[in-house]
Amino acid sequence: MTKGLATELAPHGIRVNCVAPGWVRTDMSASTLADAESGQRVLSLIPLGRPADPLEIAGPILFLCTPLAGFMTGEIVNVNGGAVLVG
Repeated sequence: MTKGLATELAPHGIRVNCVAPGWVRTDMSASTLADAESGQRVLSLIPLGRPADPLEIAGPILFLCTPLAGFMTGEIVNVNGGAVLVG
Protein backbone atom coordinates (compact mmCIF):
# COMPACT_ATOMS: atom_id res chain seq x y z
CA MET A 1 0.00 0.00 0.00
CA THR A 2 2.81 2.42 0.91
CA LYS A 3 4.64 1.90 -2.35
CA GLY A 4 1.48 2.01 -4.45
CA LEU A 5 0.24 5.23 -2.86
CA ALA A 6 3.71 6.78 -3.08
CA THR A 7 3.77 6.14 -6.84
CA GLU A 8 0.24 7.43 -7.32
CA LEU A 9 0.61 10.58 -5.22
CA ALA A 10 4.19 11.63 -6.02
CA PRO A 11 3.14 13.69 -9.08
CA HIS A 12 1.01 15.76 -6.68
CA GLY A 13 3.95 16.44 -4.35
CA ILE A 14 2.67 14.06 -1.70
CA ARG A 15 5.15 11.69 -0.10
CA VAL A 16 4.00 8.43 1.47
CA ASN A 17 6.18 6.51 3.92
CA CYS A 18 5.50 4.00 6.65
CA VAL A 19 7.00 3.43 10.09
CA ALA A 20 6.69 -0.23 11.10
CA PRO A 21 7.42 -0.54 14.82
CA GLY A 22 8.20 -3.74 16.65
CA TRP A 23 7.48 -4.26 20.33
CA VAL A 24 7.10 -0.96 22.19
CA ARG A 25 6.81 -0.54 25.95
CA THR A 26 3.24 0.82 26.20
CA ASP A 27 0.12 0.08 28.20
CA MET A 28 -0.99 -2.24 25.40
CA SER A 29 2.12 -4.44 25.64
CA ALA A 30 2.63 -4.20 29.42
CA SER A 31 0.86 -7.43 30.40
CA THR A 32 2.67 -9.51 27.76
CA LEU A 33 6.07 -8.08 28.64
CA ALA A 34 5.41 -8.46 32.39
CA ASP A 35 4.55 -12.15 32.08
CA ALA A 36 7.76 -14.15 32.63
CA GLU A 37 7.22 -16.70 29.86
CA SER A 38 5.75 -14.49 27.14
CA GLY A 39 8.03 -11.58 28.03
CA GLN A 40 11.12 -13.76 27.65
CA ARG A 41 9.83 -15.11 24.33
CA VAL A 42 9.30 -11.56 23.02
CA LEU A 43 12.74 -10.42 24.14
CA SER A 44 14.38 -13.45 22.54
CA LEU A 45 13.07 -12.27 19.15
CA ILE A 46 14.63 -8.80 19.45
CA PRO A 47 18.40 -8.70 18.77
CA LEU A 48 18.78 -5.53 20.84
CA GLY A 49 17.20 -7.47 23.72
CA ARG A 50 14.51 -4.99 24.77
CA PRO A 51 11.32 -3.36 23.54
CA ALA A 52 11.44 0.19 22.26
CA ASP A 53 10.62 3.24 24.28
CA PRO A 54 7.82 5.21 22.56
CA LEU A 55 10.25 8.08 21.90
CA GLU A 56 12.41 5.70 19.87
CA ILE A 57 9.46 5.26 17.51
CA ALA A 58 8.66 8.98 17.50
CA GLY A 59 12.18 9.88 16.30
CA PRO A 60 11.89 8.26 12.86
CA ILE A 61 8.39 9.70 12.48
CA LEU A 62 9.73 13.16 13.28
CA PHE A 63 12.53 12.67 10.73
CA LEU A 64 9.98 11.85 8.03
CA CYS A 65 8.25 15.17 8.78
CA THR A 66 11.39 17.22 8.16
CA PRO A 67 12.98 18.53 4.97
CA LEU A 68 15.75 15.95 5.52
CA ALA A 69 13.32 13.32 4.23
CA GLY A 70 12.10 15.51 1.38
CA PHE A 71 13.24 13.10 -1.36
CA MET A 72 12.05 9.99 0.44
CA THR A 73 8.83 8.30 -0.59
CA GLY A 74 7.51 4.76 -0.74
CA GLU A 75 9.73 3.54 2.08
CA ILE A 76 8.94 1.30 5.02
CA VAL A 77 11.10 2.19 8.02
CA ASN A 78 11.41 -0.82 10.34
CA VAL A 79 11.97 0.34 13.91
CA ASN A 80 12.11 -2.95 15.76
CA GLY A 81 15.49 -3.46 17.39
CA GLY A 82 16.57 -5.76 14.58
CA ALA A 83 13.63 -8.16 14.92
CA VAL A 84 12.95 -7.88 11.19
CA LEU A 85 16.17 -7.51 9.27
CA VAL A 86 14.62 -7.57 5.80
CA GLY A 87 12.24 -5.22 4.04
